[in-house]
Formats: sequence, structure tokens, C-alpha cells
Amino acid sequence: MSKLYKEISSILRTARANAYKAVNFAMVTSYWSVGQIIVEDEQNGNERAEYGKTVLEELSKKLTAEFGKGFDESNLCYMRLFCQTYKNCDSLRPELTWTHYRLLLRAKDETARNWYMNEAAKNTADICKILSGRM
Repeated sequence: MSKLYKEISSILRTARANAYKAVNFAMVTSYWSVGQIIVEDEQNGNERAEYGKTVLEELSKKLTAEFGKGFDESNLCYMRLFCQTYKNCDSLRPELTWTHYRLLLRAKDETARNWYMNEAAKNTADICKILSGRM
């Protein structure tokens, strides 16, 4: 019975971990898409946005009412910056969480950001400490 249990529990743990990763990456890519829509709406085809923060404030209230926390103005600004920083959604790494990407946005330049991103993908357990302490 012990061998049977170990085999089955291993399968279930792996399936749960894979499901978590898939859901996490779906949320990361959705945040990138939200950022892209915000940028496109703000800029309306121009290189720079022409209006202030009022739109994000209102959008934040509506999204929070429907989807719960995680859509405050600050996070919407991160989503916008996320899209602007990672111009191609296909370059996102499925191993990384939204928290990783928020920390990576603090990197001073693209070379540093790419180095930290690769380190984070290799070692997700300790990378939040590294990212939050060195950027």
C-alpha cells in the first residue's frame, strides 16, 4: 500500500504544481495584455499619453469591484510598465510569477533585467530575496 500511495500522491502533486504554473502564467500574460490595452487607450496612437490619472482611478474602482484586489492604480501602472518594458508577450518566461516581474521592473537597464530574469527562471525559490535586495 505504501508504494501505491507514494506513486499516486506523486502524480497528484505534479499535476497540482503544473496546474498552478499554467494558471500563474495565464495571469501574467493577462496582466501584460491589460497593460497593452491601457497603453493603447492612453496614447490613442500617439507616442505619449495626453491625459492624467483619472482614467486609471476609475478603471481601478470598476475592476476591483468585479474581480477583487489586485487592480489598484499602482498595480495597473505596473501592468502598463510591464507591457512597455516587455514589448513582446512571447518573451515572457512561464517559470516567473507576477511578483518576479514586478521586481524585475525595478532593474535599471535591460541587461541587468535579463540577467535577473534568467537567474529567477533557474532558481525561483531564492530569487525574490535577490531581486528585492539588489535593484
